[in-house]
Parts: sequence; C-alpha cells; structure tokens
Amino acid sequence: MNNANIRKVLIAGGSGFIGSVLKQQLQKHGFETCIVSRMPRPDSITWDDLNQNGIPDGTDAVINVAGQNVLDPMRRWTPGFKQNVIASRVHTNQMLVKVINQCDSQQKPKVFASISGVGYYRPDAIQIYDENSTGGDHDFLSKLCTDWEKASKVGDDHTRNVTVRSGIVLGKNGGIIQQMYPLFFLGLGAKIDSGTQHMPWIHIEDICNIFIQALRNEKFTGVINAVAPEIVTNEQFTKTFARLLRRPSFLFIPAQIIEFIFSSERAVMMTQGQKVISKRMEELGVQIKYPTIEEALKNILK
Repeated sequence: MNNANIRKVLIAGGSGFIGSVLKQQLQKHGFETCIVSRMPRPDSITWDDLNQNGIPDGTDAVINVAGQNVLDPMRRWTPGFKQNVIASRVHTNQMLVKVINQCDSQQKPKVFASISGVGYYRPDAIQIYDENSTGGDHDFLSKLCTDWEKASKVGDDHTRNVTVRSGIVLGKNGGIIQQMYPLFFLGLGAKIDSGTQHMPWIHIEDICNIFIQALRNEKFTGVINAVAPEIVTNEQFTKTFARLLRRPSFLFIPAQIIEFIFSSERAVMMTQGQKVISKRMEELGVQIKYPTIEEALKNILK
C-alpha cells in the first residue's frame, strides 16, 4: 500500500479545539484541507452533504477529531446529553466509514485516522498501561471508547486504520486550559481531592504532529497512545500551572463537589486517573516537542 503523495485531507470536527489547530498544521505542511462541519462555511462540507454526496473527489485521507465536550460544566449529565456525546463520536465514525466504503476501490482514501481517549483504561494508581493493555469495559466512558474505536474500522486493505488514543489535550484556545485559566489567574487554582490521581496529557501541537506523521508513514496502524512521556499527578499539574502564573495553589476541591457538578459518571475523568505510556510512539520514532508539563505550560501561557 503506497501512502506517498497524500495531498487532500478531510477533517471531521475541523472547526473544534483540536481540529482547528490540526487544520492549520496540515496546511503549514502543504496539505490541502476540507472540513466537515455542522454549519455551511468556506472550504467545508456539512454532515448532510457528506451523507448525500459522499467524500469529496480527490480526498486522500480522512481524520475524525469530532466530539462533544464531555466536561462542559454548563451541560447537565442527562440522557439527552449522553446521547449527544455518543453521537458526536460513534455515529460520526460510522458515517465516515460508510462513505469510505461506498468509494470505488481506486478512489478510497489511503488513511482513516480517528481520535479516541485514554479513558479506555481502568483508573489505577499503580498499573502502567500501554497500547497492548486491556480495558474498555468498566464504565460509561470506557465503553464509549470501545464503541468509538470499533466504529472507526474500515475493514479493507485499501484504507489504513489509525486510532489515536489521546490523553488530556493542552492548548491555548480550548480544552481544560481555557476552562481553568480564569480560576488560576484569580489565585483560585485548586487540586482535585487528594491530587494524587495521574493525569495523562499531551500538548496540542504534539497530537497534531502524530496525525500528520500517520498520514505520511505506513507503519502507523492500529492504536497509538498519544501521551507525553512525563507522567504527572493532578497536584503536580496544578502546582506547575499556578507557579507559572505566579499565583498560589493551596486550595483543593473535594471529590464530592466535582461529582455534584458533573455527576459521578463523568467526574471520574477528574477524580481518578491512569498511568499511560506509549510504546508505539517510541517504536515509530515520534519526537515529542513538549515532553514535560513545565515546557508545555510555558508554551501555552507565554
């Protein structure tokens, strides 16, 4: 399978936090991009367009980074919101796989890369997880990851499958940094409960680089854990964030308050954690630009 000369990339979720940076990075590396968006906009198609007309002609690769923000504090954890979370991940993958499979074999994209999450792995203070570790069956979020990944399988030899199982993505204009910055700026930054829970993370530029390398390198297949090599706890993250802002960080938020605000089912993303490493990135020779939380936060906060 020759994946040279990938030029045109279709990005589902291309207007979101990760997708907008990924689009910029792809263009910077000389790729032509088109995004799938809920609303019509320049250089994009809508999900209805995709469903009715299929993948745009000449598309060489498809990347799906779509996903409703699970930790939106303004949204209650209702059955309707949970369905939105599932639809934005599982159903988008299902639709993309459907339209890829409808392509003539000579026109099929060479790569379909989809994001997933390290919530696949069971929270544990001691166990270290890599791409070969089991998981995906212990709670709502882990089962979501299983269904999300299963829905991304194209199932033929014309399109290479890549699943990027991501830690918490850190970047300037979205994600947890955007949510937490005002509190930390006011000196109200706080660790969550004991703060000893591990927090797998990656800088947004590094996860975008993984996707770009996945387009270029045929050895990128199957699951790749997208996590920085430095394993930190919530307390270490909190102290580093506050110190770089020259603010105090002596507060803590009890787990019960997090569970009251977010519900216990999604609060586990903050109150519990996993030690996750990436053997595949090491094998593939992926160079991480921001390997430590200090370097990542310095770049984001500068």
